[in-house]
This record gives sequence, structure tokens and C-alpha cells, in this order.
Amino acid sequence: MSVPASGWELRIGEPGYPACLLDSLRPPRVLYGMGDPRLLRSGLGVIGSRKTSPYGRSCAQLFAGWAAEQGVVIVSGAAMGCDHEAHRAAIDAEGPTVAVLGCGPDIDYPPASRKLLAEIREQGLVVSEQPWGTEPTKWMFPQRNRIIAALGAALLVVEAGLPSGTFSTADHAADIGRPVLVVPGSIFYPGCTGCNRLLRQGATPITEVSDLADELRSLDLLDTAHDMGLPDVRLALSPVRGRDRELALALAANPMRPDDAAYALGMDLVGVARSLAALEATGLITRYPDGRYGPARAR
Repeated sequence: MSVPASGWELRIGEPGYPACLLDSLRPPRVLYGMGDPRLLRSGLGVIGSRKTSPYGRSCAQLFAGWAAEQGVVIVSGAAMGCDHEAHRAAIDAEGPTVAVLGCGPDIDYPPASRKLLAEIREQGLVVSEQPWGTEPTKWMFPQRNRIIAALGAALLVVEAGLPSGTFSTADHAADIGRPVLVVPGSIFYPGCTGCNRLLRQGATPITEVSDLADELRSLDLLDTAHDMGLPDVRLALSPVRGRDRELALALAANPMRPDDAAYALGMDLVGVARSLAALEATGLITRYPDGRYGPARAR
């Protein structure tokens, strides 16, 4: 297939081939790309579950969006769930992002990411080692994971259950000496089991933006002299008091329906409804399509 009008090809050894990919145990011989090839530099890999929770979406948005605002390239795989949220947060922050596909870079896969991929090709970079027009097959995705791992100076796992394809990328990252950073999750939620196992195996916990900032500074991805105005999600709740605050904290930890929240907090349903209305008015809490309420960031 001929090269698309906006496409380019880059072979190993040619000027512009990213040095970070040479750390891979098997560097791609050819890169096929659509978008800005200058984004082929060390960044932050952000991965997680495709069937993510509001908590996982919030974490992907928070950490990827903040890092992108600082000019750090967000690298992910354009899958639904955490990948999608990481790319979207980077675009919304007008920061750089790279999508690594397990198919040709001109193929919209998954189909649900078609709009997102079009934006990344326009504002960022879509890249693959698979030639133009190559449709995805199952074996291509573990192969592409090594590219995500090598393009990231560090790899951040925001949510993962067991079994999980994120372990393939994490293993590649560990094999080439990339730090594996992990957002801890609830011990009661199966979707966080993989993250907590990675932590038990020695991954670095990331519990707030300042943790991520410290790691990125140590990798020379951030200017240590620059005051970045680190966001603290607790500051958003500072004006909220009493039962409203108690409810907001509970929903941040575990999105719930009004009746479940009333039972968990020992509140009457009318009181919960009033608190939810007040919290929605502040923009802190929103109603999800399944009827639960949770942090507005994860919308």
C-alpha cells in the first residue's frame, strides 16, 4: 500500500529515529507514522484497563493531563478505557501525545477510538511498526507494548485487574530498566488487583501529582526550577463541610447510587438527595449513566 498523504516512514539508523527505542530488546526496524515525528522522544507511558472504573478514568485524566500540561509526551495505545482517557486528557491540555497501534497507523482501531485517533493524527502522533493498511491481529498487541514501554522514560499503570494485558507492557518496561509507577487501588475492587500486585512486586506507588512530579524530575523530564502549581484534589473539597463533605469523600472513593450512599453513611435518602444536588452544583460530583454518583473529573 502506498504511503498516505500525511504519512511518513522512518528506518532504524536514519536521522530522527528515537534513541529511546534502541533500548528495546528488539527495536522496530521501520516506524510508520501519521502526525508530528518530533514527538518521538522519551515521555510518560500511561496504560490501564479497557473496562475501567470511574476511579481509573479519573486517575488517567488527572496524571496524564497534568504531565501533558508540563510538556511531557503522553504515550499510550488508544484502547478504550484508561488509554483513551490519557490521550484525551493530553489533547484537552493542549499537550503532546503519541498513540502506538497494533495495526497500521492509518487503521482506526479500535473503531470506537476513530474520532480520538483522527485528533491525535492532527495534533499529536500515531505510530506503528506495522505497514500501511495492516489490520490488527491478536499477536500484534503484545509486540506493540514493547514500543510503548521503550518510548516512555517511565510507565504509569493507573488501573489493572488480573489477568491484564498491562502486565505485558510492565514486563517490557522492567526488562529495559524503565521505572514502573502504579496508582494503588481498592483491595475490594477486582479491577485494581493487578495494580496492587505490581506494588507488592516493587513498583513505585503514585498517590498524588507531587509523587509523579518527583519521578519525572528524576528522569529529567521536568524543569526542576519551574513552579508547576501542583494540583491537590483535596483543595477542591476545602469549602465543603459537614455531611456534604463526608458524602463527597465517600463518592470519590467509591461511586454509588443514592440509596447505597444513604445506607453506607447512615443518612436518610432525602438528606443524600439534597447533598448530591449541592455537590453537583459545585461541579465536584456528577451522575454517571448507570445511575451512580462520583467525581465529575471521571465523566
